[in-house]
Amino acid sequence: MQSCLVTSENELTVSRRGAKRIRNGHLWVYRSDLIGEADASAGGAVVRVLDETGNFVGQAFYSDRSEIALRFLTTHDETIDRAWWRARLRECFQRRAAIAQEANSYRVIFSEGDLLPSVILDVYDQVFVLQTLSQGSEAIKPLLVELLTEDFAPRAIIERNDVRVRELEGLELQSGVLFGEPPADLVMDQHGIRFLVSPLSGQKTGAFLDQRENYRAARRMAHGRALDCFTFNGGFALHLAGACDSVLAYDISADAVAAARQNAALNEIQNVEFREANVFDALRELESAGERFDTVVLDPPAFAKNRRSIAKAARGYKEINLRALKLLEPGGVLVTCSCSYHISEDVFLEMVTNAAVDARRRLQIVEKRTQASDHPILAGMPETHYLKCIIARVIQ
Repeated sequence: MQSCLVTSENELTVSRRGAKRIRNGHLWVYRSDLIGEADASAGGAVVRVLDETGNFVGQAFYSDRSEIALRFLTTHDETIDRAWWRARLRECFQRRAAIAQEANSYRVIFSEGDLLPSVILDVYDQVFVLQTLSQGSEAIKPLLVELLTEDFAPRAIIERNDVRVRELEGLELQSGVLFGEPPADLVMDQHGIRFLVSPLSGQKTGAFLDQRENYRAARRMAHGRALDCFTFNGGFALHLAGACDSVLAYDISADAVAAARQNAALNEIQNVEFREANVFDALRELESAGERFDTVVLDPPAFAKNRRSIAKAARGYKEINLRALKLLEPGGVLVTCSCSYHISEDVFLEMVTNAAVDARRRLQIVEKRTQASDHPILAGMPETHYLKCIIARVIQ
């Protein structure tokens, strides 16, 4: 495979507001802050960016389709060539060296969080799964595959570019093998718990990796009879099993429940029961039946996909937390999560507090957590902070 870097002679000018945004640590400039446009050949290229007074701001991927017109790679006037990309990839792998010692599956590149906007790379037992989510990262995809193959010797490289955000860039949705011959199924190991993963067909790039450290934190607090809501592949449930007498786990997806049962069998775990049900309905039924638990986990999908859905999402989060709190015994533990970026940590904590008031429960906040450390939050870019995880204890 032979690749080339896509560069452009274009110099784009951004407004004072856009330049300030970058200098304050963000990596995006929206189309409304462009002064003029690049020529028709610049879509997907790396362009130099100046402010209104002609001062250098940085270099960025340019998109001629997305409202995010510029995604900044650097604020230095440096050559972005093959060696530059190789160095950035190596830095990402070096930052995950400690994680690689304890897990065989983790995120190596977290796009903007690693100063590589629109690039995501996950590793599942030496099978690499790549996403290139903008015109710019799509243009250098062949180069990324070359460098990853040369420097890190993966078993295979798969692309999972079947996410709808690519449509905003005018890109096709596609998935497939870019290098090597991946196995149909892989086994992901997290803290000694094994999970079957199908990178070509599973959720996201094959699995959800961002709760890895929260699984362990939840297990430290868990005890007695546990309830795991929105269990998906059994991530929390199977980690809790070793600390609890029993675990009851719900998910609305029949496929998810089947996968969770497979994972339980893979680990020879017998004290977890998986049920297919709408969690909202299940919580109401458990409350009506007078059921009680010592540990409850809530890990729902994102309820707020955009700003317009925040109010509805907040009502949904409050309802499930209210019902979970009513199900908890005194001394019980609540592990409650939100992966909705549009629901801030402060809003989420206020919602949990209000649910406790309505449930007439006294709640201790034991830990406020976020996504796993292989999904780093970039200071100055709040969009990289999306996962909230609160561990609390009912004391009355």
